Amino acid sequence: MQDDRYSQPVFNTLPPAVVALALAIFSVEVLLTLAARGIIGGAEGIGWRLQAIQDFAFFAPLLTWLIETGNWSFEHLQRFVTYPFIHLGFTHAAFVIVFLLALGKLVGEVFGNLAVIVIFFACGIFGAVIYAGLIGDDRPLVGGFPSVYGLIGAYTFILWVQFKAAGQNEWQAFSLIAFLMGIQLFFGIFFDVGWDWVAEIAGFVFGFVLTPVLVPGAFRRFLDRMRQR
Repeated sequence: MQDDRYSQPVFNTLPPAVVALALAIFSVEVLLTLAARGIIGGAEGIGWRLQAIQDFAFFAPLLTWLIETGNWSFEHLQRFVTYPFIHLGFTHAAFVIVFLLALGKLVGEVFGNLAVIVIFFACGIFGAVIYAGLIGDDRPLVGGFPSVYGLIGAYTFILWVQFKAAGQNEWQAFSLIAFLMGIQLFFGIFFDVGWDWVAEIAGFVFGFVLTPVLVPGAFRRFLDRMRQR
């Protein structure tokens, strides 16, 4: 007799929003990887990744230029939400997808699909804004880590609430982000890893702060409090 516990597709256990985001990142990366190897796109395909970075990555000077010129056209604003889907290579994308599947599942099961989408894009945008405000580096900001760090922030908030409710040390909730930042520091000492970590930390902070607002019923409770005043 077949055991249903082992016959369920893997993706059935993941929130649809997480699956959709992961598939979008994976599809783009497969396309660019195949093109880089000359399997599709011919000779021009080899340059598709560079072209994608030029067209869809986020550049720090862009925000200042937008403010100075007032040219808030879609052509430029789209970069705030497209850069998380462009990566430097297959390994880069693979790590993002792994974190997205793991953290997205945990956050999605607690807050739902809409929260995952909001956190992913809002933290990506916020990370880009902070990156532009603090860093004058002309190197492009690409990859989904700022958005994924937003999900880490959301998961950290979940742990923080659980530890606090159980009367335990709530600072244990920050173990994951401390570990990841330790790895960033290690590589930063020995390698030129750039300033992407600024956007990642910003994404984490915004994810942690944004999550309480996304708790089901939070807005209604806020309105009730305002009416009582």
